Amino acid sequence: MNKQSDGCSPAEQEGVYELLPFILNPSNIARFEAGKVIIGDRRAYPFSKSFVTCETVDEVATAIKDMVTQGSGPWLCAVHALRIVASKHVLAASDSPKKLLSELRQARDLLVVTRPTNTAIRLRLDEVLIKATDAINNKQSADESIEASIKQILQGIYDDYAIRARAMAELIENGDGILTNCFGEAGFILALAFAARDGKKITVYTPETRPYFQGAKLTAPSILEIGVEVNLITDNMPAHIMSEGKIQKYITAADLITVDGHVVNKIGTFQNAIAAHAHNIPFFAFAWGRDDSKVVRDDIEIEERNPAQIRLALGTPTTIDSINARYPTFDITPPKYVSGIVTVHGILSPYTLNNYQTW
Repeated sequence: MNKQSDGCSPAEQEGVYELLPFILNPSNIARFEAGKVIIGDRRAYPFSKSFVTCETVDEVATAIKDMVTQGSGPWLCAVHALRIVASKHVLAASDSPKKLLSELRQARDLLVVTRPTNTAIRLRLDEVLIKATDAINNKQSADESIEASIKQILQGIYDDYAIRARAMAELIENGDGILTNCFGEAGFILALAFAARDGKKITVYTPETRPYFQGAKLTAPSILEIGVEVNLITDNMPAHIMSEGKIQKYITAADLITVDGHVVNKIGTFQNAIAAHAHNIPFFAFAWGRDDSKVVRDDIEIEERNPAQIRLALGTPTTIDSINARYPTFDITPPKYVSGIVTVHGILSPYTLNNYQTW
């Protein structure tokens, strides 16, 4: 779907912003306001619609590390954090362009390492920083340049969400049971909303997603909010639900997809893909975009977080501290288990991604 002849963008054509649940409205994910970055606190949702206020780049980096936001949230927080730096230099007009560029680059480096597996942070920061650098070199406002860049990126992203969601919605059939994992962000949620609006009755099964319970706290409430039936299950139930014949499609987001078709997503995605394959259930993954630095599996860095989180359930200990634990945050699903990658070009084979300049 391209821009329509009547001037409507794909997002406008599909009525995306009216369909989005609260948590996926861009201003509720993260925004820049009065010199501060305001981040929707997904740790507190759905029990409260609260926000975390960050006054420095360090505070934004800490919020990202502390899982205040997930999915597409980290990159949006990160690019807004550059405005903390740029806006202060507007107030301090005596600062040299060289100093401003140095501080922006230092901020970029600090923010990139907050989520090493989710490379959208690096790509978006670099995109915005290039435009800010051009503005500074041309004696224009870096802050205004960053603000305009963020708006342009968001518009493009939500247009892409609409295109990919429509492609996936066309494959969803009336009566489908759909398994997901973690939080599928706007692409997945909109695909469900489009399918429901098209008159298809569907039921979604969402695992709880330990240890942060994104499935229980983010995915299930968002699906309920858009009026689609949802069943919450534990992380070890998918294969059993499949064996009952309740699942016809397995659909997730992806934090990263390599050029050769490996899907990196929240831990648990891989084991569900194996179970789906064994039950002849197709697995589709939404691609947020292309990262040419991740060509093959060996290019992927799997982030390991604090293993103490595994000994807790929402802050409540489930075992004693002396028990060893591991917390690899993501896993890697090989292309042989992936039926299709949902892209702006349609749903592609994971083996043909290299044929496209962008996806």
